[in-house]
Amino acid sequence: MRRTLPSTQALACFEAAARHESYTRAAQELFLTQSAVSRQIMALEEFLGVALFRRTRHGVALTPAGTHYARQVGRWLEGLERDTLDVMAHQGQGGSIHLAAVPTFATRWLIPRLPRLAERHPDIVVHIETRVRPFLFADEGFDAALYAGTPEQVGNWPGTQSQWLLQEDVVPVCSPALLPGGRPLAPDALAALPLLQQTTRPLAWRQWFEAMGVHAPQHALDGPRYELFSMSAVAAAHGLGVALVPLMLIEPERQRGELVPACDRPPRGERGYYLVTPAQPQPPVVAAFAAWLQDMAAT
Repeated sequence: MRRTLPSTQALACFEAAARHESYTRAAQELFLTQSAVSRQIMALEEFLGVALFRRTRHGVALTPAGTHYARQVGRWLEGLERDTLDVMAHQGQGGSIHLAAVPTFATRWLIPRLPRLAERHPDIVVHIETRVRPFLFADEGFDAALYAGTPEQVGNWPGTQSQWLLQEDVVPVCSPALLPGGRPLAPDALAALPLLQQTTRPLAWRQWFEAMGVHAPQHALDGPRYELFSMSAVAAAHGLGVALVPLMLIEPERQRGELVPACDRPPRGERGYYLVTPAQPQPPVVAAFAAWLQDMAAT
């Protein structure tokens, strides 16, 4: 069946003109004349039956339809360019994976293990971007995501399938200098120390105190807020307070003695790390990566 698609050249001209809101600057970027860009966009508008630009005193501006279409076309061209570069780089062998990952897990757990992936699958390349919340794979162009959440959260991610990798054991940690005698405290005594907050988990401390059977202190929601676990770990190591972080993400600080458990209770874990992919058969390169990840999580 013949597809209803405009020419790639017309889309490239439109995307550049939409980005600059200027035919002149689009022509300069694409090494074309302004009239050539204008003709391509006129042909595209005629093909669509929709006006993408309107004339203004200072040049052109996108219509509402043009603004929406520009976002879609930009993502499509970006993905096409990325896939083209991958084919050129690998000459048809192996492949690449475009992975969305929660930041600290990517830097502290995944990336240090990627040399082992290269040993087993030298023809696989992993490109990583950070995302902390679910998204629609059709809109973002990722092949897979490494996500931290509860089983319910993962189950509510539409149009996906998930593979459990690791449990997230969360513990309060701090600099040894914050602990009297350098020994861990009971949960109620911990409440007297400054608490470092995680932006993406604003209720984490309150939930932790409740799980420990301790009435949450008034300042359980108060304190410096950090977006990443790595930021919280550095702040805690410098004595700014107690951080509630997954053990697996602070191994370097623990080995150097910069962070120690602040409480005498065992770790608490309700969340896990998952490999999430679109709900369809996995391409061979993604299946190989998923199998390798499972092996890494088991060791």
